[in-house]
Amino acid sequence: MPDVKRTVKIITEQHVIGKPSGVEGFPMRSWNIRVVLVNENTGEDIPANIFEKATYKLHPTFGDRETQVFKRPPFKITEEGWGEFDLRIIVSAIDKGGDHEFLHDLNFQKERYEAEHKITFKNPKPNLLEKLKESGPVGGEENGVKSKRADDSAKKRKRPEKGVDMERLADSLQRLGEEDLLQVVEMVHNNKTADTYTKNDVEQGEFHVDLYTLPDSLVRMLWDFCVEKLGS
Repeated sequence: MPDVKRTVKIITEQHVIGKPSGVEGFPMRSWNIRVVLVNENTGEDIPANIFEKATYKLHPTFGDRETQVFKRPPFKITEEGWGEFDLRIIVSAIDKGGDHEFLHDLNFQKERYEAEHKITFKNPKPNLLEKLKESGPVGGEENGVKSKRADDSAKKRKRPEKGVDMERLADSLQRLGEEDLLQVVEMVHNNKTADTYTKNDVEQGEFHVDLYTLPDSLVRMLWDFCVEKLGS
């Protein structure tokens, strides 16, 4: 299935407190950081329940509190200090979905600020996939509703296209140059059907297409194009 992309938001809040810092000109502050997910459909902040834990790696001066682990959304850490520093935040996805690490700038310029990070899940397992559906569409789905194209694609995978090696076609398309790929995108747009699955990720500069959802005539057209450009 196609990769699933999500946006993680890290929210930082801080304020001066009445404790002495011991360092002139640097007041003691209380600060906290939490991790949320952005709903891809509404843009709203929602609990980051696709993660089982968040690990914070603070400045070495925090001693035995340098590494802290939180296992419940919003994975909020609260600390006190007078200095700004860069810290690492590692979020671990459920269902062994992998770790994602962010470098976070803890600073005291504003009382509240946010930082967004794009992450990608490659072939998420069933439990993780179910949780991802709560925050936006996933491959073969639109707005949380299973797409008919996904069913059609599965059926088409059961039979090879006549005279076309689909795996070889996919490999050939990846070896085309940039100008040739632009022609491929145009061919797909001009000849696709209602059952064709495509996704144009402008931000990442990527164009995705499920070859098994293309009409036979377009598959043959792409095959002939690759043979012409790359040889048999």
